[in-house]
Amino acid sequence: MTLGALEPVELQKDPPGMAAGVPSSPGRFSLRGGLRTGAHPPAPSAAFLGSPAGRVPPGPAGWSPRAAGGARVPSTHHDTEGGCPRLARDSAPARPCSRRAPRGAPQTVPQSSWVALVAAGSAEPMEPAGGAPRGNGGGEALLGELEALVRDVERASSWWERHGVDCAILALSLLALPAGFLCLRSENVLVLGLGITILGVCHYTLTVKGSHLATHGALTESKGWSKVWELFFVEVCSAFSAEYAHYGHVKLHHGYTNVLGLGDSSTWRLPCLNRFVYMFLAPLSIPVITPLVAVERLRRAELRSAVRTLGLISLGLYAHYWLLRSVSGFRSPGSALLCMLTTRSLLAHPYLHVNIFQHIGLPMFSRDKKPRRIHMMSLGVLNLPRLPLLDWAFGHSLISCHVEHHLFPRLSDNMCLKVKPVVSGFLHEKQLPYNEDSYLARFRLFLSRYEEFMVQTPPITELVGLQ
Repeated sequence: MTLGALEPVELQKDPPGMAAGVPSSPGRFSLRGGLRTGAHPPAPSAAFLGSPAGRVPPGPAGWSPRAAGGARVPSTHHDTEGGCPRLARDSAPARPCSRRAPRGAPQTVPQSSWVALVAAGSAEPMEPAGGAPRGNGGGEALLGELEALVRDVERASSWWERHGVDCAILALSLLALPAGFLCLRSENVLVLGLGITILGVCHYTLTVKGSHLATHGALTESKGWSKVWELFFVEVCSAFSAEYAHYGHVKLHHGYTNVLGLGDSSTWRLPCLNRFVYMFLAPLSIPVITPLVAVERLRRAELRSAVRTLGLISLGLYAHYWLLRSVSGFRSPGSALLCMLTTRSLLAHPYLHVNIFQHIGLPMFSRDKKPRRIHMMSLGVLNLPRLPLLDWAFGHSLISCHVEHHLFPRLSDNMCLKVKPVVSGFLHEKQLPYNEDSYLARFRLFLSRYEEFMVQTPPITELVGLQ
């Protein structure tokens, strides 16, 4: 998710099949020729992508696949025949990236869902096993089958499951705010800390979970109320422009997930910072940078929209400041502003980390050769395990159900959690990747390969025959 510093990109026209494009079915994969991977593979080499957790089962023909964090090798293949994906990449468009195989603890890749990254001339092309469907017709049936399964679950769910649970969490966060402000009146350190914690968690629940659901229209089925909640959560609570949040997140990030220059999460890259400053100190600046970026974007907005956005952002910030001075009893403006910064940056570190962990380091695609929707989402999106605090404040769709959210973005957090077994079971059954990894494992991976992921231009992955 990206509701922060968004860099708008002017689109000439949508690529064909962007909204309704469907990949061909991968069927069962078979690969002729022996490939090996290692920490320093001799050319030609291969790496493997798949569902990361645990250890990798031994592969056929002496393969030794390792966990995929983004290692890719160049290819000059341009085959477009066949119904299964073969991953390869062209040379990086700008600065070269490391070609080392990923390091770190091995991750489980179900053998049936291995996708090879084949170097030029290293092996014969991957082909669908006998009986696997070929062409776009099989892919349309595949995605249609998954949509039908999810639709059945949604129809069988009550309003409480579809919207009520998440609305109740947001309502509780609003109702808990007075207790947080009153706790800040105390001179007891423990009570003061409790007040900061309550305000911080409630702030992120409203600004991240609330803004995210409202931007996707997942809080209500009424278009009118969806707009009201979007303005409230995005502009009043989050101090950002609702128009740019919708454009950058829904239109770009979801429409072009992991497509370089569009939905590749590049707004989170700051090559000028080293790994420790970025991972540990930079998140503290998010509460300050967000409204500044919003105001800068208003120069390109219509006058009426700009005035409304500026007014609502000012209302939200001043209301927070006024409550600290009037209810919490802060005597000086400086202490009130410091408390605002503290509460608004309480969960800034996991907020930034989650935004980069779930997309960066996974396959990136070019605009003219991007795969169809189901392959793009299964390859370019990763789920984290359930974490109670982040599940509450950020929502399941941003933590443990991110794959489900990208496939069905209008589902609420609770519905994403409910359809998770259906989606994961379907992708495993159809031998498609379903990426999962722990927060700590991704954190270590990004620290060890920070320059490759966050500084250098990412390599382009091609799924030959599916673009």
